Amino acid sequence: MSNSDHTLTVELMEADGTLFTLREICERGDCHAEFIIELVDYGVISPAREQPEPMGWQFDVQALRRLQKAMRLQRDLKMNLPGLAVALDLLDEVQDMRREVARLNQRLRQLTGE
Repeated sequence: MSNSDHTLTVELMEADGTLFTLREICERGDCHAEFIIELVDYGVISPAREQPEPMGWQFDVQALRRLQKAMRLQRDLKMNLPGLAVALDLLDEVQDMRREVARLNQRLRQLTGE
């Protein structure tokens, strides 16, 4: 984990429940507003409070985390925006399935008395 990734992770943990303006999410994600607008257009991230004008958008910590993942995928794998949208949706599905498997394994251990 790079130092900037660690700093962002600490910020995310401290900012739980906070909403970020378009400008703030650009600063924290180290990207341009046009990139954020494109990510919203492709459904990669969504404003927590969508307004008609992008300058009125507000984003939650989850959107900031997704932005961080999207930027890493784009940087490391050179993915385009449609690819980012699909990849992030699939990663979310995998994470949901892992949680479900863990929950079911825990329930199974309870039932078998382990």
